[in-house]
Amino acid sequence: MTTKPDVLILPGLFNSGKGHWQTVWEEKLGHARRVQQNEWNEPNREDWVATLDAAIASAQGPVLLAAHSLGCALTAWWASERGNDPHAAKVKGALLVAPPDVEREDFPAFVTGFAPMPTTSLPFPAKVIASSNDPWCALARARSWADAWGAGFHDIGERGHINGDSGLADWQQGREWLQNLAA
Repeated sequence: MTTKPDVLILPGLFNSGKGHWQTVWEEKLGHARRVQQNEWNEPNREDWVATLDAAIASAQGPVLLAAHSLGCALTAWWASERGNDPHAAKVKGALLVAPPDVEREDFPAFVTGFAPMPTTSLPFPAKVIASSNDPWCALARARSWADAWGAGFHDIGERGHINGDSGLADWQQGREWLQNLAA
């Protein structure tokens, strides 16, 4: 019998609030849980990677990562630093939604250690989902990261930063993409 993967929800800067598809998924999916960072408002890459690593290591079975915004950069950094560790094999896939361009000059200075974005191939299947009018990342930049990571790429049109303001709620298409990664 195959174990259904747990879904680790990886929000970005400031966490994901009410109405955000990540929050809806956490409430609706019995096998989903948010990885709680100690500092949502002033993220430090080393701390965030350590927290994610502990969550993956403590998982009882396989996991899928559902990352948004800075959670995508977190996933790339975790994979580049810890992707060869034995417990990394628990990660069966990652949905990387709205990766931010952490290398932009106007990226918040209080977010430390996430630039430059790692461009090494991910050791698990992944899909990058991007919006054509994301204020935090140009579509071509998101596509270039998907290529570097060996991930699939989907442009979902004009959905802003693909967050609570995007009106996706339960976002069935995103859930299908996530489940397809487990197959």
